[in-house]
Amino acid sequence: MTRIILIFILVFTLAPGVVRSQEVFPYRLYDPIPNIAVKSNLLYDVSLGLNLGIEFKLSKRFTLDVPVIYNPIDFKDNTKWKNLTVQPEVRYWFSESFVGHFFGIHTHYSDFNVGNIGFISSLKDHRYRGWLAGAGVSWGYHWLLSPRWSMETTIGFGYAYIDYEKFEAPKCGLKLDEGTTHYVGLTKVGLSLIYFLK
Repeated sequence: MTRIILIFILVFTLAPGVVRSQEVFPYRLYDPIPNIAVKSNLLYDVSLGLNLGIEFKLSKRFTLDVPVIYNPIDFKDNTKWKNLTVQPEVRYWFSESFVGHFFGIHTHYSDFNVGNIGFISSLKDHRYRGWLAGAGVSWGYHWLLSPRWSMETTIGFGYAYIDYEKFEAPKCGLKLDEGTTHYVGLTKVGLSLIYFLK
């Protein structure tokens, strides 16, 4: 009988604290939500790249992130920084989905048309048009700001196969070359603002 009374005392003493914790922090560990998040990479926003990503919870520790980056802008003097890129990534979370550290495996595809950019030596006098595809790995960290808002930082390294045509930089410049090349290095970097839909 004494044990039953002690159990009741513990339950009624601890239960209000647990309930308050869930009310104040409904997005904490092992909560069944959130399931879907939309995000924007602030670093791409600064570079005038329109971008929007959506991330789906697949299980307690896995999510699928699908960002799309689009830059349709032609600048004066035929300066171009145009691209359409998609970079889906499967993420494994060390704690649980949308909390703390994660490891990701991503693929990427992009159509591009870039050139006549003075601060990049290889693009200063030439324009390149083509596509690329590849894959890589990434690491990131996600921190919660509120039940609906959060931030995330990520960095990734990998490989890209690039198929390109090279032109003179002036408008309608002559085609100088075409070919393929291989790239190994930084494949993604991000500081994203995130909103949970549900």
